[in-house]
Amino acid sequence: METPKKGYLHGYNQKETDRLIRQAGLFEPNVYADINLYQNQSVLEVGCGVGAQTEILLRRFPKIELTSIDFSEHQLSSAKHYLAKSPHLEARWSTQSMDATDMQFKGGTFDTVFICFMLEHTKKPVKVLQEALRVLKPGGKVYITEVMNFTFFLDPYSPNVWKYWMAFNDYQYEKTGDPFVGVKLGQLLKTAGYTDIQTKVLNTHIDGREPALRHQVLEDWRDLLDSSAERLIDAGYVDQNLRKEMNAGFQRAMENNHAIVYDSVMQAYAHKAK
Repeated sequence: METPKKGYLHGYNQKETDRLIRQAGLFEPNVYADINLYQNQSVLEVGCGVGAQTEILLRRFPKIELTSIDFSEHQLSSAKHYLAKSPHLEARWSTQSMDATDMQFKGGTFDTVFICFMLEHTKKPVKVLQEALRVLKPGGKVYITEVMNFTFFLDPYSPNVWKYWMAFNDYQYEKTGDPFVGVKLGQLLKTAGYTDIQTKVLNTHIDGREPALRHQVLEDWRDLLDSSAERLIDAGYVDQNLRKEMNAGFQRAMENNHAIVYDSVMQAYAHKAK
């Protein structure tokens, strides 16, 4: 069984939990623009984490019955605590501690599988997708949204932000997963045996035309990178000075009326053959 790794990049503290919830809300309009679960009933969420996407799924699609899995008992506890704030949603939601590469469900259980920013944290994405295929009903659909970290751009340019970001990606690629997995989704789904595979790039491009949103997105990016500092410093990928300069680079961008931030993620849809 694939167990949680001590090198998990972002940590499990309350600050990170709050960041994940804020981030999910911030990018909700973009991520869910083409996700349609109105005709579905049984939905599996693979890698629910702290429940940030769970709440959105239950709120946006009031007819679904959602099962959420994660290998981390801590994350599941955080998700239950978060969803407890919306008691009207809890009757349609259940959780299980489970390894996504070895799911304890019968084949053909779910109408839909939903995966969002989870495959970047595993070394076995094809195995996860094969298990998702197995538990889908014939004709069932999978929705996946994943990172492509090479697309991040910040202006004004900061060499220290860039150095830190490259160290962040090196650590994740070498130890815990794949920060570029989004660009590979089409091929991964083909390898796993899906049909009707479609991919779509979702862009975030924000400049001075939306200053309030830009500030929020820059804060999110800064907090994302800083959440990794403890792991990166302990592993020798960065030092405290680079961390300080990275944060300063984001602060300068937030104070610059001409700042630009850009990033892309990949979204994929595919079916299990009937």
